[in-house]
Amino acid sequence: MSHPSDDLTQEIVGLFAAINRRYGRESEAAAAVHDLTALQAKALLAAEAPVPTRRIAERLHAEPSNVTVIVDRLESRGLVERSVDPDDRRVKRVAATTAGRDVVADLRARMPFAGDPLARLDADQRASLRELLRLVLEA
Repeated sequence: MSHPSDDLTQEIVGLFAAINRRYGRESEAAAAVHDLTALQAKALLAAEAPVPTRRIAERLHAEPSNVTVIVDRLESRGLVERSVDPDDRRVKRVAATTAGRDVVADLRARMPFAGDPLARLDADQRASLRELLRLVLEA
């Protein structure tokens, strides 16, 4: 296994870590105001409009079965409700309630960086960054 040896590589890796810490701190602080974990807050944000549970799992990078526990907690607090998808009765949808949408609005207001960490990049810069990150992951 190779280790980053040049200063530029070390700085870039450090910037990734700093971005991740900033994102995490801001998300956790916003969620804590509502007695939520960062994952619960992210699930609630994903359910602002009705979505299948699997979409929430994709947003959380989690297994759908693990998301069930998170959605259960949000539902017990009255922040989301489950329903059956009218087009496919096997699919469960999750949607924020009125109270949940109020929390979503507050979370968004408290998370300017985590809500859009790439806000300072234009579309071309975002596309370039995506391609560069894909190259890194393919290594």
